[in-house]
Amino acid sequence: MSCGEPHETDCREVLAEVYLYLDLECAEERRVLIRHHLDECGPCLREYGIEQEVRALVARCCGNETAPEELRERLRVRLTELVVFETTESRELAD
Repeated sequence: MSCGEPHETDCREVLAEVYLYLDLECAEERRVLIRHHLDECGPCLREYGIEQEVRALVARCCGNETAPEELRERLRVRLTELVVFETTESRELAD
């Protein structure tokens, strides 16, 4: 997803990290960039709100269980790979 407006941080990159942001699992400098993006990008802010609701629903349905650390780490690695791939791919298409 992209709103079509230029931002310091790409919409797809922000949305790929929204769960890390929600879980306070990204570095503070990254949180600042994501928060700044959400403040200026309505479509991403709406998507963030939806993700917040989904996360709350899953937490209620799962009794607030947490995933094993090994699974969480695998997911973080995979999300990072996807962000790098999408960012690289979009830059190649722009050239």
